[in-house]
Amino acid sequence: MRVSALFCIVGWLAISFAQNAASLDFGRFCTGFGVGVFSYVVPVFIAEIAPKALRGVLTALNQLLVCTGLSVTYIVGTIVSWRMLATAGLVPCVVLIVGLFFIPESPRWLAKVGREKEFEIALQRLRGKHADVSLEAAEIKEFIESIESLPKAGIQDLFSRSYIRPVIIGVGLMVFQQFVGINGILFYASETFVSAGFASGNLGTILMGCIQAPITALGALLMDRSGRRPLLLISTSGLLVGSLMSAISFYLKIHGIFLEQVPIIALAGILVYIASFSLGMGSVPWVIMSEVFPINMKGIGGSFVTLVNWSGSLAVSFAFNFLMSWSSSGTFFFFAFVCAMAILFIVKMVPETKGKTLEEIQASINCCNT
Repeated sequence: MRVSALFCIVGWLAISFAQNAASLDFGRFCTGFGVGVFSYVVPVFIAEIAPKALRGVLTALNQLLVCTGLSVTYIVGTIVSWRMLATAGLVPCVVLIVGLFFIPESPRWLAKVGREKEFEIALQRLRGKHADVSLEAAEIKEFIESIESLPKAGIQDLFSRSYIRPVIIGVGLMVFQQFVGINGILFYASETFVSAGFASGNLGTILMGCIQAPITALGALLMDRSGRRPLLLISTSGLLVGSLMSAISFYLKIHGIFLEQVPIIALAGILVYIASFSLGMGSVPWVIMSEVFPINMKGIGGSFVTLVNWSGSLAVSFAFNFLMSWSSSGTFFFFAFVCAMAILFIVKMVPETKGKTLEEIQASINCCNT
């Protein structure tokens, strides 16, 4: 995380002082590298240090702060220049580097690499000075010992019988998270609102920014109460409704029907879509991804799933404008179809992990594999 923060600092400085396109590209590459690492390492780190009763809400807080950052950026970006916006990106990077000196390393990782004394100290610090950590420490050690007897994991092991189910769950959720169209809608929000009939996209963009953070906060609060699966199903159902509303609004505009109402329907559809995504689909896949892989596969498995996620983001971001030029209503009907497929996938494949230790989750997944 420290190294990634340094990459982000270099990236933001390159963008802030850019005099040509090459500097912008270099800056975007550095910030992209840093954010790509953060997007995987942070939820995994949180899952490994959190007690099971709070793991969901603490992991979801990561997504809440991501959405808060996006919301602030959308709003502030309508006021200040892009150079000032890039300079502001330095602040959280510096805070993170300093803050990491006060945070203990993951106890599970320390146990895995054989640093027993540091493992016990870190676990005690995380649970509190007077907490009894003997039972949790014993469970972690027992699980680490069981997986240490296995051969060293390689990329080819991702597709073995032992690990294929967590790979399918992680990859499936990340594919659906991206191909419901979220990044295309977020990155081209202003243009989408204008194409729907608004004179300016600023109002819709600001409203999007205002609803993301509070809805994500609600999802974080519900994470360890309602469970992961119900939150995902509610979220994807809302995405389906929002996509259909947006598709219908563009269909009506193309055919010259209810033209005065079209912008309102489009705005309502996209706001329903953004709220639904923020409620569950934005954060829950990262939570589940951090939970389903055993510790000996977290590096390889999590990196592979994260690669799939960002590859999907690239594909959707690149294709969105072409899809909208082809058919704006067809684009959102396609996203609605993906949402329907996501609901089926969640019902059939995604386990409920609420209230279970990471070791209990692995045991239940292994039972399903046998």
